[in-house]
Amino acid sequence: MDSFAQFVPLILIFAIMYLLLIRPQQKKLKEHKAMVEALRRGDQVVTQGGLIGKVAKVKDDNEIEVEIAEGVKVRVVRSTVAQVISKTEPAEG
Repeated sequence: MDSFAQFVPLILIFAIMYLLLIRPQQKKLKEHKAMVEALRRGDQVVTQGGLIGKVAKVKDDNEIEVEIAEGVKVRVVRSTVAQVISKTEPAEG
């Protein structure tokens, strides 16, 4: 019984760490993954490098083409998109 009482504070510390650190981080990663998967042509995005541009083409699962200026397009790895500034409406029909 005494040995169990010694482990109770350790178990409580782990539970608090899980609730305050690990769980919110997993939720944030899940939201980022959903945002990246929902990217479509015309969305205005900000990359982790600070580039702001409009998605010109969704190439494949890992890559998109972003137009950062008139006629200037760069290939960007999808997971490096930090934020979607404005979404385009899906095409009808």
